[in-house]
Amino acid sequence: MIFIVVKFPVKPEHAEEWPSHVEAFTRATRAEPGNLWFEWSRSLEDPNTYVLVEAFQDDAAAAHVDSDHFRAAMETMRPLVQRAPEIVSTTIEGASGWSRMGELGLD
Repeated sequence: MIFIVVKFPVKPEHAEEWPSHVEAFTRATRAEPGNLWFEWSRSLEDPNTYVLVEAFQDDAAAAHVDSDHFRAAMETMRPLVQRAPEIVSTTIEGASGWSRMGELGLD
């Protein structure tokens, strides 16, 4: 599984509308073959930062980056962000999705 987390530092004047600006991109990405999840959250520390957590089957991430909707989203996002987003992208061998957190013992 390819696991990616991206922090988007959105310009304050665009922070409230960010979800609507990325809605088409989100919908198209979630429909891609091999997409496991694509989820947005807003930072509690900085309300102008949105965090994207996404995962793809090992062979699906390249097609995502090469897609028309990805390229269009980059053009849409570019004037809305304060600076280049920060990203962590890694391959997790043998993983195919979420696991339960046993430390809370709620199962």
